[in-house]
Amino acid sequence: MDHRRFPPDEEVAPRAWAGLAVVAAALFVATLDAMVLYVAFGTIRRDFPDVSAAALSWILSGYTIVLAAGMIGAGRWADRLGRRRVFLAGMGVFTVASALCAVAPGVGVLVAARVLQGFGAAALTPVSLALILRAFPKSRVPQAIALWGAAGALAAALGPTIGGLFVEAWGWRSVFVVNVPIGIAVAIFGRRLLDESREPDGSRLPDPVGTVVVTVALVLLALAIVQSGAWGWSSTRTVGALLGAVVLLGAFAGRCATVPNPVLPLDLFSERGFRWANLGQLLYGTGFTIMFFGNVQFLREVWGYSPVWTGLAMAPGPLVVFLLAPPFGRLAGRIGQRPILIPGGGISAAAALFLLSRVDSAPAYLAVWLPFTLVSGVGVSMVLPLLTSAAVAGLPSDRFATGSAVNAALRNLGQTLGVAIFVALAGRTTGEVLAYHRIAWWLVAAAGVAVTATSWRLPRVGSATRAVERDRHLTVLRPTASRPSPIVAGEPATTRSRRVLQGVSS
Repeated sequence: MDHRRFPPDEEVAPRAWAGLAVVAAALFVATLDAMVLYVAFGTIRRDFPDVSAAALSWILSGYTIVLAAGMIGAGRWADRLGRRRVFLAGMGVFTVASALCAVAPGVGVLVAARVLQGFGAAALTPVSLALILRAFPKSRVPQAIALWGAAGALAAALGPTIGGLFVEAWGWRSVFVVNVPIGIAVAIFGRRLLDESREPDGSRLPDPVGTVVVTVALVLLALAIVQSGAWGWSSTRTVGALLGAVVLLGAFAGRCATVPNPVLPLDLFSERGFRWANLGQLLYGTGFTIMFFGNVQFLREVWGYSPVWTGLAMAPGPLVVFLLAPPFGRLAGRIGQRPILIPGGGISAAAALFLLSRVDSAPAYLAVWLPFTLVSGVGVSMVLPLLTSAAVAGLPSDRFATGSAVNAALRNLGQTLGVAIFVALAGRTTGEVLAYHRIAWWLVAAAGVAVTATSWRLPRVGSATRAVERDRHLTVLRPTASRPSPIVAGEPATTRSRRVLQGVSS
């Protein structure tokens, strides 16, 4: 194979790096906002003592439901209306909603503002990745995506600690105030540094009726789980909400199968890796949220930690994920996701079982909590990022964006279910507070076992091998890291594809 026909990596304009910093800042603040609220939740409960935990949980669930339902279609809206326009509009909505959250006089206004935040985040999160793909040459896209993803990972790692510091110093409202200056900066610099792009006017917009139907279905499902403690599982309201959710989800599936512009293209699930990786994402994401949200409440309620100490105690696990996820990702590129996901689920389950066997109401950070959170971080770094890449590894490259959006939506749905399940456990368990935390950790262990089971069904071939074999038959190819394909200005796509195919064949 003659490598001389391929030039060195293309130079990246400073404007592209500056644009990457803008979209990374938007992703950072959107991710940080979700993490810090887990720490702030206990303080919010104390400020509204007359409001039940089930009602307050909608501060978290309202955001994730809208985010999950809106994320799939947001990318396609941006393709039609303009990616920079939708990104900046999403950032604007998120910023205004953050200001409303900071001044909310009651829980109703706070929940409504959080729902509005979810709409903004649903618009800016997937579109930010599309803007990066447009700004960087093919050979530098993996590096740009890694830096973009690192912003979200860093926010998840720092979120509990930053949240604890802000809550203890200035109260829970401050966690929303910090979003405002960042949002204004992103809007100003984004307009200057990000280039506009869109698809032809003839492209179809996603089905708006389907978006509404699936949103209402998820609301009813979360409502039934959260209120099961107060209503009872056999009550008319709980059963009615569950039946309504099932009927609407069926109607959503039927609509996606019949309309020409479905929110969720059901044919994606015919690909084996996509099907099983997304099921694992939903199950593991639910267990992960039960663990993360539940552990914050455990440290506050049972061990009596302050918000700052809670954040510091939680920080080692996400930091392990931040450090280990990139090398595990590179390893998966050589051997595939399956050999890493299978033991990763087992490690996550083992960490939860260790905690169950050792934890008590007496604080024991060094002997119990630190080993648990470090081992758990290893398990999470082997599972959560790789479930996303496993889901899209077998898809044609022109379906990557849609497949990634579906996976992200299921991850957010898992967050909604995780919060709802934990709140339901807390509302139904009587006696010692530690009791429902033990049930929650059993569920976390079950989620680890579940992702190991679903990962057994993933294709055995490594993702890199599948990608190369698939791209031999596509007109749009991704260059390998060792042989970047030059992008010649003005060159027709068919000519470029034929030239790259010749390079792969050689």
